[in-house]
Amino acid sequence: MNKKPIYLDYHATTPLDPRVLEKMIPVFTENFGNAGSRNHAFGWEAEKAVDHARNQVAALIGASEKEIIFTSGATESDNLAILGVAEMYKEKGRHIITCVSEHKAVLDPCKHLESLGYNVTWLGVDKQGLINLEELKAAITDQTILVSIMHANNEVGTINPVAEIGRICKERGVLFHTDAVQSVGRIPVDVEKMGIDLLSMSAHKIYGPKGIGALYVRRRNPRVRLSPLVYGGGQERGMRSGTLNVPGIVGFGEACELAQKEMASEAERLKGLRDKLWKLLSAELDEIYLNGHPTEGLPGNLNVSFAYVEGEALMMGIKNLAVSSGSACTSASLEPSHVLRAMDVREDLAHTSIRFGLGRFTTEEDVLEAARSTIREVKRLRDMSPLYEMFKEGIDMNSVQWTGH
Repeated sequence: MNKKPIYLDYHATTPLDPRVLEKMIPVFTENFGNAGSRNHAFGWEAEKAVDHARNQVAALIGASEKEIIFTSGATESDNLAILGVAEMYKEKGRHIITCVSEHKAVLDPCKHLESLGYNVTWLGVDKQGLINLEELKAAITDQTILVSIMHANNEVGTINPVAEIGRICKERGVLFHTDAVQSVGRIPVDVEKMGIDLLSMSAHKIYGPKGIGALYVRRRNPRVRLSPLVYGGGQERGMRSGTLNVPGIVGFGEACELAQKEMASEAERLKGLRDKLWKLLSAELDEIYLNGHPTEGLPGNLNVSFAYVEGEALMMGIKNLAVSSGSACTSASLEPSHVLRAMDVREDLAHTSIRFGLGRFTTEEDVLEAARSTIREVKRLRDMSPLYEMFKEGIDMNSVQWTGH
């Protein structure tokens, strides 16, 4: 029986917390009613369960339960926010501002809007993955209807100053959407204090089930209106038709409540494990680089580039670790990550980046083993690298004249 690798890819997805599963099981079996069936006890039970979960989700981000719209996940939430605003407010303007290091679920709807004649401003990021607030201010015009900037980056963990972004948008009367998939449940998020009008979130990033997410839609100051993407029975205040996924919603609610209770202690523990992993790696290996912000980052994220090592070979060599290079949705492509490219990471380093994602069930032993395996493999590959040998001999790699064939 092959031993499963150590799971260190918590930004891609998280295992279902057994306490969440426990709450979901009865909804699959005994309380299987349709939340839209208003004529009998099965429907009422389901509706009650959904209402309770809606409250749990809202509480985690400081919203009211009427502002939570359930979706199939954050990709749908991002699409509903961006395309829904674009369609609803197109008479007011056709300008949207986003950022080059966003997740594809934001980049692609924005590109789609460009093809329809909308004007999209693509803000850059600095070497640590942060946007420039002055550039944001300068980009807003009287045609701007939406700013969409993620809270925490899925690859390098950099946390954007969303409260400041929210303030800028409020002052200019522009709606602010944030993809908060990686931050909700991991660090404090408060839609009121942060001035957020639309927020995307997903259950499977916080130890809930896959296939369920939510979009927070502000109801007052201002009241945000959206054109739906999906038409049908008018569920979710007409913004998202379709029979509600009651077991998923119940699991999502429970995952949110657990995240709220355990967030502070979990963040502290994960930050300790992440710092330990970085310390172990940097004590044994030279020429390794931390990608992301040194202080403003997610507690469980460590994205590292290893110079003089071929990225694919490194991934093959640490088969006992489930880690990622780039984001989960694009890992099939051999292009270096668009996030690292946006941060101006050298191409050779971008190709050798590994994202270690630590989470609720990561142990100290896991971290020690991850460090041991990675160090061993990097040293092995560097022993075979003529470039590393040249570097060790003090040859300035930038001055070498390479001859082409």
